[in-house]
Amino acid sequence: MAANVPTVGPQGYDLIPGEDLEEIQRALEDGDYSNVVEKAKKCLEDIENAKLHIAITGETGAGKSTFINAIRGLDDEEEGSAKTNVTQCTMDPTPYTHPRFPNVTLWDLPGIGTPKFNANTYLKQVNFSRYDFFIIISAHRFRENDAKLAVEIQKMGKKFYFVRSQLDKDLSGERRKKTYDEEKIKQAIREDCISNLKKQKVESPRVFLISGHELKKFDFELLVKTLEEDLPRLQVHAFLVSLPNVSSAILKKKKAALKKYVWICATISSGIAVAPVPGLSFACDTAILVCALTTFCRSFGLDDASLAKLSQTSGKPLQELRNVIQSPIAQDLSAKMVVKLLTKFACGAAMIVEYLFSTIPVFGSLAAAGISFGTTFYMLNSSLNELEEDAQRVLIAALPESEL
Repeated sequence: MAANVPTVGPQGYDLIPGEDLEEIQRALEDGDYSNVVEKAKKCLEDIENAKLHIAITGETGAGKSTFINAIRGLDDEEEGSAKTNVTQCTMDPTPYTHPRFPNVTLWDLPGIGTPKFNANTYLKQVNFSRYDFFIIISAHRFRENDAKLAVEIQKMGKKFYFVRSQLDKDLSGERRKKTYDEEKIKQAIREDCISNLKKQKVESPRVFLISGHELKKFDFELLVKTLEEDLPRLQVHAFLVSLPNVSSAILKKKKAALKKYVWICATISSGIAVAPVPGLSFACDTAILVCALTTFCRSFGLDDASLAKLSQTSGKPLQELRNVIQSPIAQDLSAKMVVKLLTKFACGAAMIVEYLFSTIPVFGSLAAAGISFGTTFYMLNSSLNELEEDAQRVLIAALPESEL
C-alpha cells in the first residue's frame, strides 16, 4: 500500500448507527447508490446537528464560570463569557452556547446546599434530564452536598465527574517552600479529595485537577480522554471538535474525530452523478465538501475569527500567525478551490479504490460507483492532514517562548 494511503476500516463509519450501516452495506451490494447517498446524508446531518448539554455545578467561587469560559475558548472578560463575580450566586440554570459550535451548550447550575436548592430536590429543580453529563467543581475539598449530588446522579444513570479547580493557586502558594515538589502536592490533593468523597459513600470517585486559567496543564487531557471513553459517539464527536486548541494532543484528537467526516462525505460522493470537472470520471457534491472543509478549519481554529482572537490573546501579530499556514484551503475556501483540489487529487483515487477492494470486500464495492469515492476520500484526507499540520504550526507560533 502506498505510504500516503491512510489505514482505513469499519471504524471509519463508527458514527453511523449499526442498523443504518447494515442498510448501507446492503444497498452497496445491490448497487442501489441513491439509497446509499440518502442514508449517508442523513448520518452526516445527525453528526452536524448532535446536541451536547454539559452541566457545571459547584459552590459559588469554585471556578465554575472560569471553567465554562475556558472550555468555550473565551477569556473571563470577553463578550459572551460567563461572569466570574464570586459575590453573585447563580439562582437559575444559565446556558452558555459555544461561540463557534452552537450545538454545544454548557450550563452554569446553582450551587447545591442553599435553602432553595437542597440535595433531595436539586436534580428535579434544575431539570436533570436536559444534561448529557455533570461536572461537579470545587476549589477545596468536596463537601457533603457534592457527594450527595453525585450519588443521586449515579442513581439516575448519568455520568458525573469531579473537578478540583484552581490548582494553579495551590501550587503558587507552595512554590516558596524549599521542599516544593509539584507531583507530590498534586497527588496529596487528589488523594485528599478521593478520601473525603469515599467517606461520603461515593463509589470509586475520580478527581481531575484542573486550572481554568491554564487549561493545557494538569489533568485536562485526562478528563478529555475519560469523556471520550464514556460518552455516546455523537456527543464525543461534538465535544472533541469544539474543544479549544490548547495542546498538540488535543489537535490530534480533533483530527481523529474529523476523519469520520472523510468516510461519510466520500460515501455520499460515490453515489451522486454530478461531474463538476469535465473529463474526470468522478462525481461529487461540492457543497457538502465545502461544508466539511469549513468544519475542519473552524475546529482547528484556522478561520479568520479564530486567528484574530488568538492574535489578541497571545499578543502575536495576526500576520505572523497567518504566515505559518501553508494549506490553500485555510486561505481561500470556496467551491472553485474544492474543484481545483479534486482535480489535483484525482490521481490518488486509484490507490484508495485498490486498497478498498483488497482489504474491505463490502466497501470495496464503492468503486463500482466510479472513481468518485477514491477522489473525494483522498482529497479530504490529505486536506485534513494539511490543516492539522497548520494548526500545530499556529499553536507553536502563538506559544510564549518559555513554553516551546
